[in-house]
Formats: sequence, C-alpha cells, structure tokens
Amino acid sequence: MKVLKEQGFKINPHLRPAGYSKTTYKRIQAPAKAEQISLHKDFLIEAIDTAKLYCKNGKDVNPNKINLELRKVSPSSLEETLYKWWNFIWWSIPYQRSYGRQMRFLLWDTTHDLPFGLICLQSPVLRMAVRDNAIGIPKSELDIWINRSMHAQRVGALPPYNELLGGKMVALSLTSNEIREAYRNKYRSYITILEGRKLKPDLLFITTTSAFGRSSLYNRLKYKGEVVAECLGYTQGSGSFHIPEELYEEILEMLSRKGIDVARGYGHGPSRKLKLISLGLTYLKLSGFEYHGIKREFYLFSLVRNLKEVIQKRKKPVYVDRPFNELVDYWKERWAIPRAERLTEWKDFSSEDFFRNVERTLERL
Repeated sequence: MKVLKEQGFKINPHLRPAGYSKTTYKRIQAPAKAEQISLHKDFLIEAIDTAKLYCKNGKDVNPNKINLELRKVSPSSLEETLYKWWNFIWWSIPYQRSYGRQMRFLLWDTTHDLPFGLICLQSPVLRMAVRDNAIGIPKSELDIWINRSMHAQRVGALPPYNELLGGKMVALSLTSNEIREAYRNKYRSYITILEGRKLKPDLLFITTTSAFGRSSLYNRLKYKGEVVAECLGYTQGSGSFHIPEELYEEILEMLSRKGIDVARGYGHGPSRKLKLISLGLTYLKLSGFEYHGIKREFYLFSLVRNLKEVIQKRKKPVYVDRPFNELVDYWKERWAIPRAERLTEWKDFSSEDFFRNVERTLERL
C-alpha cells in the first residue's frame, strides 16, 4: 500500500491515479523508470561514451539533408548497444522485458551518422477486448490472427529529431514494406506455442498504445491522405509497471511456496508476469490492484487494406505498398522541413548538457 501511495496512487478502495494529467502519469511512472535504470546502471555507465559519440547538438543537424535507413538490431552490435542505452534513458515509460516473438529496429540518419529513432515489436497479449471486438476476431481463432500480428512496445524518435516531429516518421515506418519483409524472413517457419500451428509468415497488422491518455503522435497520422493509425478505443488500464521488482520477486516466492508454477520466459506468453502478479495480489487480498487506472489509447496499424475481410471471410490479403524511402520523403516534406522553418527548439538541444544530466542521475542511483 505504501509503495503505491508513494508513486501517486489513491486507494479508496480501488487503485487509481491521483490525477489524470500527463504530468501526474509521468510522476507515477518515474519510480519504475528509476528502478530499471538502477538495475542496468553498470551497462549504462559502460556504454555512455558510445552513446556520446553518436549524438550531436541540434544546431549540427541539417533537416534538409536527413537521409534515413531502417536497420535491424542484431545481438552484440553497435546498434544493440545504442538501442539498449536509449531505451532505458530516453522514455518516461519504463522499459519492460519483452517475451515471445521480438523484432528491434533502429532508424539511422546516414547523412549525420546518428541513431534517429527506435522500434520494438513483440508478441501481443492473446486477449485484448478493444482489439478483438473492433476487428472481429473469432475467439476460437485468436492464436491464428494474433500470431500474425505484433505489438509495438517502443516507438519514438531520439534527440534532436524528436523536436522535428521525428516520432511521426518512426510511426509511419511501422507500415513500411521493409518491416513486413523482415518479419517474413525471420518467422518463415514459425509454429504457434499454444496450438502448435504453422502459420503463414505474413504480418497483417501492428498495434500499439499511447503513452499518456490521448496521443498527439498517432492521432490523425496519415500518409498521402490515408489513415495510418486507427484508434480503436482505450485499454482498461492494467499492467505491471507499478509493481516494483523487489515486490514482484516476493510475490513469486510466495506463490512458489504455495506450490504454484512460476516459470516464465519462452512458451508462457507476454502476459505471464501480469497473470502471476494478479494471482499473488489475490492471495494478499488486494484483488484488482493490477488495474492501475491509466487508460491508454489503443491504435491499429493495418498492413492490409481488407483486414476485416481477411479475418472474418478468409479473403486474400491486399497489402499496402509503402517503401521506406518514400515514407521518409513524405515525412520530410510534410512535417520535418516545415517544422524546422517554423520553430527552432530542435537547434536548442545540447548533447553536452543532456549527458551531464544523465551522468548526475546515474551517480545518484
């Protein structure tokens, strides 16, 4: 109870935020972010010099000359080091480990030789009412269609590109031909865990959620007049970020003593942690406290033009055709260059000041 109240929750008798502003939401999630940074402090200190090498002041970036490529993040690569470092440091929403299928990408500015933004795709949860009802997935076929989709856990631009509306470029790239092709190559022989089905390695749709309530990143996101991100509604506000790792380990220990299988990882699905927390809280007579009350907008990025017909009538998919380089050209003309000419915040980003603040944060932990 004390831990939750210190984070900014009210308990009367159910758990809910003390307020519903973005400032309140960020404050609530700050302890979880600090905890993750502390857990990975050694890596963050070790990799900070590499991160510095690949970060420039805003004034040293020319928006007109930005040229992007999509890079898959491979283990033990430079891209993985930079991906992990920024994933822990940059976002207000704390890092959470991914389970099941996973694909990671860096958008890279080849002109300035800098990381531009991150994408993390992972297995979606099997049941999500706002998604399943909107696109009409039969309950008996959930594993078929959910295993032909991915959930974007992390989508966003790094500084100074974030001030040039770089986040919209990262979001647009979710529907690129290149991501669809990368998925096909990786999961060509994939067999579902629950039913043991071999599915076609064609990615049909990607989902994601807003960070704090209504999203300025995904709302009205279009490409040449076509809606890219369709809002399906709001999530119910459940999750595990507000349960500290120390408390989670104590819950697992308690469940284990009761003879309950607490195995996690491959084969148990992306919602395993939440299920174990929910069960543990029930034993502690805190049933329902996995619902933190922070509802987020739920968005669908369809990679086919006839998604409902594919799912409900088994029609042949008609895929959208969006080459990554064409998305880059569109983003620059529609958002980046007009923004750079109209506002100058992107020039104000100081790499030196930013890393000085990060070093102070790491010293305090």
